[in-house]
This record gives sequence, C-alpha cells and structure tokens, in this order.
Amino acid sequence: MILSALFLALAGVGLLFFPQEISAYIGAGSNKYFALIIQILGGLYFGFAMINWMAKGTLIGGIYNRPLVIGNLAHFFIGGIALVKVVLADVNMPVAIWILAGIYALFAIVFGMLFSRHPNVPA
Repeated sequence: MILSALFLALAGVGLLFFPQEISAYIGAGSNKYFALIIQILGGLYFGFAMINWMAKGTLIGGIYNRPLVIGNLAHFFIGGIALVKVVLADVNMPVAIWILAGIYALFAIVFGMLFSRHPNVPA
C-alpha cells in the first residue's frame, strides 16, 4: 500500500503542478482545456494516493478492505492493459511509457493477488 500510495502521489503531484509541461511533452500543445483535464486527473491520482496511504496499516486481502483492493485492481489492471497494448503496438514508444506499463502491470498483479487470497493474520 505504501508503494502504490507513493507512486500515485508522485504522479498526482506531477499532473497537478505541471499540466502545461506534460501537455507539451505528449504533443498536445498548450490547450487550456486539456491542461485542466490533466490537473483534474492529478487530483484523482492524489486522492487515490491518500486513500492508500491511510489504509497502509490495516488488514488487506480477502474480505478485508475489499473496496480499496477492487478500486486499486481496477485502476492498475485497466491502465496496465491500455499501456501494454500501446507499447506492444509501437515498440518505439518512449522508455518512460515502457516503465509506466511495467509498473502498472506489477501493481495489477499484486492487487489481483491481494484480492484473491486471505491475509496472513499475525498471531
């Protein structure tokens, strides 16, 4: 939970404070509406990071914190599939996109495992 919270917080802060730079990097120019959408997405990522951070010390897996696990699984699985599809279709994608696809796939696998197993309860 800590790693996903830190990853999402970093992404969220980047999207919140650098929308014009990100928009220019991906080739969208300086469209103010697209910059607004990027900032709203940053708020979403940051909010998700705060939820994960606040749940870092709780029991997770099986029936415990199932909505949190399902939310993370849906986000990382859908995002991972989209990213992997893009990098497999165009092997000339920037290295940052390849890394992002790997991170998303890894988090999707971990949250899938958390969803399907009962947590180890300390004795």
